[in-house]
Amino acid sequence: MLSAKQIQHYHEQGFVVLNELFPLDEIAAVKKRAGEFVDQWAEEGEAHVFTTNDNDRSDDAYFLESAEQIKCFFEEDAFNDQGALVQDRRLCINKIGHALHELDPVFSRFSHQKLLGDILHDLGMQAPEIRQSMYIFKQPNIGGVINWHQDASFFYTTPQSVITLWFAMEDATLENGCLWVEPKGHTGPLRERFNLDGKQTTMVRLDDTPWPTEDSGQFVEVKAGSLIIFHGKLPHYSAPNRSAKSRQAYTLHVTDGTSEYAKENWLQAKALPLRGFER
Repeated sequence: MLSAKQIQHYHEQGFVVLNELFPLDEIAAVKKRAGEFVDQWAEEGEAHVFTTNDNDRSDDAYFLESAEQIKCFFEEDAFNDQGALVQDRRLCINKIGHALHELDPVFSRFSHQKLLGDILHDLGMQAPEIRQSMYIFKQPNIGGVINWHQDASFFYTTPQSVITLWFAMEDATLENGCLWVEPKGHTGPLRERFNLDGKQTTMVRLDDTPWPTEDSGQFVEVKAGSLIIFHGKLPHYSAPNRSAKSRQAYTLHVTDGTSEYAKENWLQAKALPLRGFER
């Protein structure tokens, strides 16, 4: 599936872009299903907000139970000082997570397709297993910042194996908060680990290497239907979206079954199967 040049770019730079890989009708079907989840979602008596400004999820049963369920989370700026939504409810949802790939037929078909398994095998993954899925809305006007981070902090394996598949459901531009990466940043250290002990979460600092900035990073603008693949240690971030256009994306985090998956990771396979891709 991948060319020798694409494989080399991934290993040298820590990421590779496959432009407009998926037909737009296939993308539209996934988008439509995500919208249906939002319309059908009933809040459970409190505002469930997702933010990367505070990674303490201790005793947050709603978040922790989402590991093997499908739950919606609000944008951090979704509510005004009076507790009312600042715009239409459908335009206030930050993301849906984290088991879309197993619990919904539309997302399952898209997530487990053979093409993705072939790509991951080309990159050296022997036994790819999907650990998590997220549908991210990056809403107009209030889409929140996603601070610089490395996905291996959340899906720690020995040896390191997590690869992220980032699907553009809409055009992603500088204007609406596209992804930024630090080229070759995956060759540096893992800075932190997100651990769970019982119901207590802790972000453990491993290395004091400073995070990149936009000066050292590279923005990645892509068209809808494109796929960005990046290494688990690659630092990446996205700026707030203050434009009138959303920047919807779908992500899969995949680890290699030949690696040891840390028991301290917040997301563990318990009730659901741990599957890879069609053969």
